[in-house]
Amino acid sequence: MVDQKILDLKEKIRSIPDFPVKGILFRDITTLLKDSKSFSKVIDLLTDHYEKKEIDTVAGIEARGYILGAPLAARLGVGFVPVRKPGKLPSETISETYSLEYGNSTLEIHADAVQKGEKVLIVDDLIATGGSALAAKKLIERLNGVVAGFCFLIELTDLNGKKILGNSDIYSLIQY
Repeated sequence: MVDQKILDLKEKIRSIPDFPVKGILFRDITTLLKDSKSFSKVIDLLTDHYEKKEIDTVAGIEARGYILGAPLAARLGVGFVPVRKPGKLPSETISETYSLEYGNSTLEIHADAVQKGEKVLIVDDLIATGGSALAAKKLIERLNGVVAGFCFLIELTDLNGKKILGNSDIYSLIQY
């Protein structure tokens, strides 16, 4: 039986064809975020899933990963670390380049953002091919942190993004 709460949330997500390039069906969460009850429900459900897990820090992938990751970190009582596009962080960084379903990109993190052995939950709005999540994982591991898991609002199952993340703990609320 499909959870009615998840179905209600799924109805709040708008689908936009051919964005950002022809052939991509973009899942727009801005319509969900605009509805305060739906947004709160998302954070509640994510908090319920992670509150008993060992997590020291939440790392949010730019930009929509911040929207979910920061309130989740606050609810869990842990810190938040931004994983950003190049040139956006003011201190020393390390970077990782990855492939998208429609090109290449790079992510950066402050070189002192994660301490050795720190358990980090990586958060983003969506997993498609898994490239950005894998890049974030590599950044955390290069800083000697431990990836505690991956958290996504949406999973595009046909693109098999979870496969490249290996045996990691991966959680998504909504699947398409």
